[in-house]
Amino acid sequence: MIITKSISRFSRNTVDCLKFTRKLKDMNIAVFFEKENINTLNTKGEVLMTIMAALAQQESESLSANVRLGIQFRNQQGKVKVNHNWFLGYTKDEDGKLVIVPEEAEVVRRIYREYLEGASLIMIRRGLEADGILNGVKHARWYETNIRQILTNEKYIGDALLQKTYTVSVLDKKRSVNDGAMPKYYVHGCHEPIIPRETFLLVQEEMARRSTLNQGRTKCMFSSKFALSGNVICEHCGNTYRRVTWCIKGEKLVVWRCSTRLTPGKECEGRTIPEDDLHAAIASAVNKVYANRDEIIPVLKENIKSVIGCDVDDEIEVIDGMIRKSQMDLLNAGRDEDKIQAIGEKIVSLRERRRNVLSQAALQKDRFDRIKAAIRFVEEQSGDVEYSEALVRNMIEKVTIHDDRIAVEFKSGLKVDMEG
Repeated sequence: MIITKSISRFSRNTVDCLKFTRKLKDMNIAVFFEKENINTLNTKGEVLMTIMAALAQQESESLSANVRLGIQFRNQQGKVKVNHNWFLGYTKDEDGKLVIVPEEAEVVRRIYREYLEGASLIMIRRGLEADGILNGVKHARWYETNIRQILTNEKYIGDALLQKTYTVSVLDKKRSVNDGAMPKYYVHGCHEPIIPRETFLLVQEEMARRSTLNQGRTKCMFSSKFALSGNVICEHCGNTYRRVTWCIKGEKLVVWRCSTRLTPGKECEGRTIPEDDLHAAIASAVNKVYANRDEIIPVLKENIKSVIGCDVDDEIEVIDGMIRKSQMDLLNAGRDEDKIQAIGEKIVSLRERRRNVLSQAALQKDRFDRIKAAIRFVEEQSGDVEYSEALVRNMIEKVTIHDDRIAVEFKSGLKVDMEG
């Protein structure tokens, strides 16, 4: 005999309760439920058990609904609950708040830094493994998915996106990715950040750029080895150029050709350019900027003035005040579910507006930093520079190949045309 406190402790639904008690009954094993005083070997036991099990299932569903409502209420108030056990870079203090682990935070910063310097996910993984660095679960082996999750996790900038997953079935306890079936809640500044917001946004832009290289007209595979991959554009078709090695009379010649011309059945008038000529044009463009610094620096400074807009602090303060008022309204809403839902949606909308304001401010700051970096480079340059991969990654936005010239566009917004 198996003695059980109650049916609700034995199973959460009627089907499972009947299934397993019948299996045990076939083996001549009785299940006795103390609370309901039911013995499954008794002829009347199964009828009573079926009724009681249905009531237990209803109770379980009701309890689950209350728990979900409590989680939703907590999310609407912006209260963040994070499992920190496998969270690289953070742990929790005595009050349950996220705090930074300095050694692990440096690993996170390294991943972001190397990615922006042009490293691929595979290169970052190999570097971490070679240095014997442990991942979030304290294993020496890394995966590209681990690194991608770190690069896209908003918690590293001090924010938190709540309800990324949800319970699909109460009885089966299955969870699924929330693709819009349930509301999501974005909480800003709920803990100390590891990564600056502008750095995080730059990484998201770079990830989007790399992912679109192999789509549409600009079909091209991202290469972490060559900084110009995906950044050299054809004037005629808008497609990207690819690095190609020719073998002419036993000698190798590296050239860049339009990807359209390399695709069977497609034609393009974009010209082929030797790699040495392309490198020389870029280096010459950089040196030309330096040579004309007396004219260019004032222009860049004027661009800085146009970038600096109104201070976002005032707007953020107004939004925060509206959020606080809505949260107080939520506390006074009682059990009115319609009112709770309406106020919750308003809070979500306000948080989304706050995030957009901060994102625009971060993008503005990124452009500001780029222009400042260009001014600093021009002012500090003491002589002619030579081509390097680092120079391209830090200074050049894109290069457009025309029939009679090469247009070099800098990240600061400057454009220089070079003959060639």
